[in-house]
Amino acid sequence: MPAAFPFSAIVAQDEMKLAILIAATDQSIGGVLVFGDRGTGKSTAIRALAALLPAMRVVDGCVYNCDPDAPDGALCASCRETRASGGKLKVRKGAVPVVDLPLGATEDRVIGALDLESALTRGEKRFEPGLLARAHRGFLYIDEANLLEDHLVDALLDVAASGENVVEREGLSVRHPARFVLVGSGNPEEGELRPQLLDRFGLSVEVTTPQELKTRMQVVRLRDEFERDPDAFIEKHKRKDAKIRKQILHAKDKLGEVEVPDATLERASQLCMKLGTDGLRGELTLIRAARAYAALEGDDSVADKHLKRVAPPALRHRLRRNVLDDAGSTIRVNRAVEELFGA
Repeated sequence: MPAAFPFSAIVAQDEMKLAILIAATDQSIGGVLVFGDRGTGKSTAIRALAALLPAMRVVDGCVYNCDPDAPDGALCASCRETRASGGKLKVRKGAVPVVDLPLGATEDRVIGALDLESALTRGEKRFEPGLLARAHRGFLYIDEANLLEDHLVDALLDVAASGENVVEREGLSVRHPARFVLVGSGNPEEGELRPQLLDRFGLSVEVTTPQELKTRMQVVRLRDEFERDPDAFIEKHKRKDAKIRKQILHAKDKLGEVEVPDATLERASQLCMKLGTDGLRGELTLIRAARAYAALEGDDSVADKHLKRVAPPALRHRLRRNVLDDAGSTIRVNRAVEELFGA
């Protein structure tokens, strides 16, 4: 696998980088959708996430990356059997998986299927885990998410809602945990995302081509330096990436201690009511994202400054179309934030 561009070396695109850090801090937020122009660093930032995330504890030999400290209901069948029989789950440190879902992937490859080699050579019915199994406790990256086939979207929605992948086909009946963070990217000019899938993303980020001359020059210079000598470039930014990794670890530890005052919760609800968002998912995401941002900043409680910062990515993709207001969703969110919180 080719080396990933260091996260700390990504120029500009501050909202995208913050959204990725928030999703890494609190995976319950529901992932990140990055939409925008081609060549603006969408996939670069997401692939840099893999090298940035701290290692996690996994059961040694488990294809599902089970958590050895998880309750029985969150373990795969094999790990449950080992624990039930009194056996000890061996533990190792493993990298947080960041799994690519290719645009042309078959349903079998995504959800898993019968292992044909075992069936034909040994007459055994064995389950061959798919990409959802590999992504458990990690991130599932969908490039060109808006071009994903409908049957794959349906499968993803089912698993994302339940946290469990159920495969019943070819005489197999398999259930395994599949809790992951969806990360998608795409170009809106090539088609819209299905509303059901769009709603599953906690944060939505818009990226554009930099218009400042110095920024464009810096992007080109850094990318060229990386491609000429990736190892030296990664080593050069190793300390900065380590600092960001430490920030994520500290934020994850602090997350449960960050308070959300009633006044802040009231502000969040007022903002969602002002924008007319459907349901309460917007408020939940807004509060969770603001809390994760506060943890990243080292703050003890969520305040207006945190809500204002995360409101656009948390709410812009949840707005209804307004025939009387042709302003873009980002403008509408920013306008509502300014009216509620002040300039």
